[in-house]
Amino acid sequence: MGRRLVMLALAGAGVAAVAGAVLFVPGEQGSQAAGAVPRTPAPEDPLTSQEVARATAIASAGSRAHMAAGRIELLYVERDDDKDAPVRRRADAYLYDYGTDRLIVRTVDLGRGRVVRETVTRGVQPPPSTAAETTAAELLLAHRQYGKGVRDAFAKAGGGRLGSAAELGLRGLIFTPTGEDGPARRCGVHRCLRLFVRLPDGTWLDTSRIVVDLSAKKIHTLEW
Repeated sequence: MGRRLVMLALAGAGVAAVAGAVLFVPGEQGSQAAGAVPRTPAPEDPLTSQEVARATAIASAGSRAHMAAGRIELLYVERDDDKDAPVRRRADAYLYDYGTDRLIVRTVDLGRGRVVRETVTRGVQPPPSTAAETTAAELLLAHRQYGKGVRDAFAKAGGGRLGSAAELGLRGLIFTPTGEDGPARRCGVHRCLRLFVRLPDGTWLDTSRIVVDLSAKKIHTLEW
């Protein structure tokens, strides 16, 4: 099924807690045994890879141009657990619009093949996707000071010349400001990450004062 998503607490009204998460990742999440008859999933079953792909296509149909331009990111797709429709297979697709800093959740009825509900909120920041972590790392590498520091640390840790962000071990957490006076105070409205970088020798780079603002495409340094 791929990496499980652990939902963090979501701030803001009108967003319900969700369960049965399935990450949207490229490729198959499983396969049927040769010659086996596919079983119809029960309402409580996790989404199949085919259902994730179908929900993705339906939910993103009206946003593909913005997605291609990098303005909108599909974060993940998960099973919808709305008790008002217990016998229907439905999926929730979470998209983030960096142009307006809005979280868009589109509920797809997989049987009918259409979006049946859409909610839009601001100030709500679900956990970062793998794509968001990679984008944050690319912004970090593009920074004149920090980029050089990452490359030097990578080489000293036995990794040689760093070719791309894909060579780094990455883990991101959403950053929410707590009284910052500098540019990082925009985080919470903007989508910002604390990025943890693992080096080839297993050590972690000290990035504790660095915040990556994905909305503004900037790096902020925390002061303390």
